[in-house]
Amino acid sequence: RWMYEESLKTPLLARWPGVIEPGGVNRNDIVSNLDFAETFLDIAGLPVPGDMQGRSLVPLFRGETPKDWRRSFYYHYYEYPGAHSVARHYGVTNGAQKLIHYYELGEWELFDLAKDPNELTSVYGQPEYAGIQKQLGDELTRLRTEFKLPAEDPEESRPKKRQPQPGKQKGKGKANPGKGAKAAPKKAA
Repeated sequence: RWMYEESLKTPLLARWPGVIEPGGVNRNDIVSNLDFAETFLDIAGLPVPGDMQGRSLVPLFRGETPKDWRRSFYYHYYEYPGAHSVARHYGVTNGAQKLIHYYELGEWELFDLAKDPNELTSVYGQPEYAGIQKQLGDELTRLRTEFKLPAEDPEESRPKKRQPQPGKQKGKGKANPGKGAKAAPKKAA
């Protein structure tokens, strides 16, 4: 549910004798589970409907990265309150850096994945990262515009509050804004 690497990255193993080079590893190209259907249609020689969002992985399987292959990935989680108590957020990664916005909390995180692969320290707002922060912010705006996303989650897309199950106590936990997010100040008692 989080945009952190442990939640976002999923290993993908593929075997296709005669096409995929045995022992080959591709760690650079950004792929998504949205690409699976297009890949299966491509392998089967069937047309890909124009309204599908993914891309066929067949060129990558052959060791070829198309010039127009995605250079970034957009993620949006909006199911709060929900079973996971993860605050609503969206963000973008280019594989080397990641920008996350907890929009209802007004918190931002920026991670340099080469220097901090475990995403323990946000560098958002640090002067030496101003260029990367602007670049990822511009990419985030571009993707949100391309995907025609509203500025705020529509009310009908917000999950309804769950009713407590018989025999279960209602949870009292609060949403965690994220690993590196600056927490809001606590109110005096």
